Amino acid sequence: MILSADYHTHTPYSHGKNTVLENAMAAKEIGLKEIAITDHGFNHILFGLRRRKLGALRSEIIEAEKLTGVKVLMGMESNVISVDGETDMTENDLKYFDIYLCGIHEVLRFKSFYDMRNVMMKNYMAYKLGKKPSDKIIANTTKTYINVVKNNPVDIITHINYKCFCDLKEVAKCCSDYGTYIEINTKKRHVSAEELNIMASTGVRFVIDSDAHSASRVGDTKIAEEILAEASVPLEQIDNIDGRLPKFRFSEYKAKNL
Repeated sequence: MILSADYHTHTPYSHGKNTVLENAMAAKEIGLKEIAITDHGFNHILFGLRRRKLGALRSEIIEAEKLTGVKVLMGMESNVISVDGETDMTENDLKYFDIYLCGIHEVLRFKSFYDMRNVMMKNYMAYKLGKKPSDKIIANTTKTYINVVKNNPVDIITHINYKCFCDLKEVAKCCSDYGTYIEINTKKRHVSAEELNIMASTGVRFVIDSDAHSASRVGDTKIAEEILAEASVPLEQIDNIDGRLPKFRFSEYKAKNL
C-alpha cells in the first residue's frame, strides 16, 4: 500500500509546526502527488484559521506548488457548530477553498449553548469518564453527523468517533449516498478494525490522512496499516493509495454553484 496523497495537514496558520512549503517538500520527498493544507476552522477558539489570512495562505500555497511540483490544495478542517449540521465554513467562505474537511472538536464557539452541550459536552464527558455513552448521546451525534453531510458539500469527515460517539453504520451509509469520504486518521486511533469493517460494509469510500502537525509526519500511514491488517476492508475502497486519487464532491459543487 503506497499513499498517493495526504489531505489533512496543518501549518502555523492553526497550530502546525511547519510551513506550507515545508509540508509540500515533505510530500515531494515521499512521492505524493497531492497534499492539502487543512488548518483548523474559524470557530476554534485557540487555533482557528483567521479569514484575514486567507490571501496570505493562498499565496504560500501557490509558491509551494510552483517550487515542488506537488499539487497543493487549500482546505480547512472545519468544525461542527450545531446539531443541525452547521459548520464554521459559511457559504461566503466556500469560494476561497479547494477541499472541505469537517470534524467534531472541542474549544469552539458553537452556535448556542444547546449545541455545545449536545455536540461536544455530553460526548466529551463520556469520553473523559471512560463510560459507555447513552443511546441518546449516540443517536444525537449520529443525527449531527448526518446533518453535516446532507447540508454541506463536505469532502471528508475527519477522525470520526474520536471523543464522540455515533452509529458508524448509519453515518457511513449517509456518506456513501452523498459522496463524502470517511478518513482513516493516522495521528490517533479513532476506530477499531471491527468498526472499520462495519463502515466498509455500506460501500462508503475511505481516504488515509496523516493529520500531520509537523512536516515529519506528512504521509504517515502507520496506524492505518495496523488497523487494516486486522480488518477485512478491500484496499480498492481506499481512494488515495496505489496511484489513485479521490473524486471530491466539493469541486463538483463549486463548478455548479459558485
